Amino acid sequence: MTRVTKFALAAAVLAVALIVALLPRGGDDTAAKPSGDLAPARSAAALQPCPAPGAAQPVKQLEGVTADCLGDGASVDVGRALGGAPALVNVWASWCEPCRTELPVLQEYAKQPGAVRVLGVQVQSPAKDGLDLLAKLGVHLPSVYDGNGQSGPVRTALKVPSSLPASYLVTAAGEVRFIANPRSFVNTDQVRAAVEGAS
Repeated sequence: MTRVTKFALAAAVLAVALIVALLPRGGDDTAAKPSGDLAPARSAAALQPCPAPGAAQPVKQLEGVTADCLGDGASVDVGRALGGAPALVNVWASWCEPCRTELPVLQEYAKQPGAVRVLGVQVQSPAKDGLDLLAKLGVHLPSVYDGNGQSGPVRTALKVPSSLPASYLVTAAGEVRFIANPRSFVNTDQVRAAVEGAS
């Protein structure tokens, strides 16, 4: 074997070793977590706990649908958590300008006497971006994370339209009603009227 052949062989072995070293490892679960360590962002956002499943019948349209609680990362069975009492479900994304206007309105509504429960559903944006936005806006509503892709289990179950935000009233009987008018809330009177109109 000539000296040039030995050198070329050694270079090829080194190149293969480098490629193998840089390949992603299949068994590493941390690679599957898109947002990394969310503890600081969760602490800053200080979200209210996500609703816990009760003894009531689950909401049929959301039965078996799970999502991660944005505030602590725990898995939430959305259908069971929303069963038995009225709730307003608001689907939003961190890049959505009308959502940025609407989220503080929903926070204010949720504090009012007689308000139904409000659950946010963050979509199409990284969890950290959502947490940072909620912290910046001072919105502490319980929220679940439905993923950064174009679809997720909650969006599929609700048949969420492509334009955001989108709100739904879940009645005490477990019916899910899309709120078409208005599509985006600018004051708490609109929220209250929409909830009463969809009840």
